[in-house]
Amino acid sequence: MLEHFHSNIDDKFCFTREQSSEFAKRIANDFNVIHDVDAKRFCVPGDLLFAMVLSKTGISTKMRFTFSGMVSESVALDLQELSDGHLRVCDDNGKEYLDVERSGAISTDLPMIEALVRSYVSFSGMNFPHLLVPLMAEQNVMFNPDRPLVIYESMALELDRLDLTSPTVEFTGASLDVVGKRGNVTMNFSFSENGEVVGQGEKRMIMSSLRSYEQPVIDQLINAYNERKSLFAA
Repeated sequence: MLEHFHSNIDDKFCFTREQSSEFAKRIANDFNVIHDVDAKRFCVPGDLLFAMVLSKTGISTKMRFTFSGMVSESVALDLQELSDGHLRVCDDNGKEYLDVERSGAISTDLPMIEALVRSYVSFSGMNFPHLLVPLMAEQNVMFNPDRPLVIYESMALELDRLDLTSPTVEFTGASLDVVGKRGNVTMNFSFSENGEVVGQGEKRMIMSSLRSYEQPVIDQLINAYNERKSLFAA
């Protein structure tokens, strides 16, 4: 699946704007402007980094991915295994973008991993408007409409077993904790195989510069988002 969404440089890998944007829109159903080819503040999707790590190292029964930096286009990245068992993704200057904790059994079954990745990133990419808007309305807050940046902080998963063939991800609930002008979002989900729950996980995001909720402004943002999505599908 990732063959068309990254480039190799010796033993490192990188992403172009075009590759990142295609992954966001076609695989993750994510139309955040920050992943557009012509975005002024462009960022490689965190879900693309997540997918690359699993494709290269396999999936463990228990994993936590913590993001610490935004990856720009054509940055050569190295996936390193540390002495404590952690994995980290960093550039040639040693700047770290992703830390991965893992434990338990490991599977390198690529068809299973691809099925899990496709299901997860399709769910993960639907932050706005599907999941975030109801949370913001409930708490009477919203992000800055002129800079609607939501930071992907971390993702954790725990699987009961790894002898899976076509695991799917299902949303199980979300919460928004507001502290001043900062919002901490937690999205919970489960992994299922043929109707049986085989694991669970959570995704955490950070919203900053919160202000009072304005439905007309949110409606404009939703309309603009849906228009962008329709133009891509046309």
